[in-house]
Amino acid sequence: MGLFRRSRVNIPVVRLSGAIGMGSALRPGLSLATVELPLARAFAMKAPCVALIINSPGGSPAQSSLIAGRIEALSKEKDRPVIAFVEDVAASGGYWLATAADEIIADATSIVGSIGVISASFGFVDLLDKVGVERRVYTAGESKSVLDPFQPEKARDIEILKAVQGDIHDAFIGQVKGRRGDKLADNAEIFSGRFWSGTAALPLGLIDGLGNARAVLRERYGEKVRLRVMPAARPSLLRRRLGLQAEDLFGAARTDALFARYGL
Repeated sequence: MGLFRRSRVNIPVVRLSGAIGMGSALRPGLSLATVELPLARAFAMKAPCVALIINSPGGSPAQSSLIAGRIEALSKEKDRPVIAFVEDVAASGGYWLATAADEIIADATSIVGSIGVISASFGFVDLLDKVGVERRVYTAGESKSVLDPFQPEKARDIEILKAVQGDIHDAFIGQVKGRRGDKLADNAEIFSGRFWSGTAALPLGLIDGLGNARAVLRERYGEKVRLRVMPAARPSLLRRRLGLQAEDLFGAARTDALFARYGL
């Protein structure tokens, strides 16, 4: 029995699934708060590496940065390499998370990339007149009502939004270049916001190989390798009892919309 136990290799696995920073009371999105515990448990295990299984269309750039930074810090602190395995999609913020790993493996049909920033909304300028409603907005600060959907679009508002998007895009590019380095191909489209299949992402240097977690880890550590998925943090008892179904449905709709951008 002792020999059997010594021959088995346990690999801690942290699943990073869903929209980043979005969700509901019952199904919170990915954030530093929701992944801190499973990450800590994973890096506390004695193992040759930590595996991340990623299936995320992106979301909050701030939470993407915070989660990736925490993974990198734990990897350095514990001197433990990290391998990211992409399932359906690691796009936008989902790819930001993948760059925290030392190595990225994707399926040939995975969606990878989308290194860009997007903001989308609607304009309802004429709606209030049609329904006979007068809207009143009072601000202290000339830019406090930027991008108000019930006011005509202003050039100044677009300039403000573009400036913020540019800063976030620069940070995203810096993360990818800093982590992927010379692996990246000399191709300007990499940072255009475009996304690719796993097959096409490989020669671009966005990923390091094709495969899946079980097959790759068995090949490296033997047939007796065991994947130990770290349990995620659960919502509080109060939140579970309250239900909050409307909020939960709204959060699910936002997540579905993000996945839909990639045909998923």
